[in-house]
Order: sequence, then C-alpha cells, then structure tokens
Amino acid sequence: MSLRPFHLAVPVRDIAEARAFYGGVLGLPEGRSAEAWVDFDFFGHQFVVHHAPQRASGDAAVNPVDGHGVPVPHFGVVLTLEAFDALAAKMRDAGTRFDIEPYTRFAGEPGEQKTMFFRDPSGNAIEMKAFASLESLFAT
Repeated sequence: MSLRPFHLAVPVRDIAEARAFYGGVLGLPEGRSAEAWVDFDFFGHQFVVHHAPQRASGDAAVNPVDGHGVPVPHFGVVLTLEAFDALAAKMRDAGTRFDIEPYTRFAGEPGEQKTMFFRDPSGNAIEMKAFASLESLFAT
C-alpha cells in the first residue's frame, strides 16, 4: 500500500502562537501562508492552521481507554519508535503538559504501540504514536 499525504485544517486562536508551537516546539517546516492561515509539513502531510478564534475552544469529549481519558476529537501521525522517543523528550524539554504521558499500550501483544497526547495552545488535541511493528497497525 502506498500512502498519500493527508490534508487537515484546524482552527487556532492566534496565528503567531500557532507558528511558535508547530514551527518552534514541534519543529515543523512552514509552507505557504497568508495573514489568516499557515501550511505546515506535518511529518509529510499537509497541515493547515486557520485563524478562527471563535472555533478554537479546546473543548473535547473524553473516551475512557486503558484507564485514560482520551480527548475526542484528536489527530496525529504514526512515527518510528526512535522518532517517537525523540519527540517525547523534546516535548518534555519544552515543558509540555501531556493529557496522557508517553506510555506503551498492548505490550507483547499484536498492536504494541507507544502513544502520547498533548494539546496545541488553542486546545487542539494531538496523539502521536509508534508501533513496535508497523505491520500491526490494524492488528486485531
């Protein structure tokens, strides 16, 4: 299967604040932009922040998973284990408050994965994960 890049646009309350988080903290390269939006290369995917303070509330429901409150909605990407560990360290160094601290789910089982949840300054929930074996991405 050959994956194609996805396109995702989210509301943010402040463009400069979003640039500082996505470009500075996460280190995402910036693409095109205008006064009210900015494109970022989100690990090979087209991610756009749009200035929409009335929609950037950060409100999210939570769904209980493994004893954690997983924010819904959320988005993210599947990284390599090495990239996940590096990003987790970078986020900790930046003082990120995690909704769910980095941890391993399904240890020793099909679908073993590392996961972490955090939010951007506008409250958009982000899950980053990595699988012990990418072939188990859809394991049951």
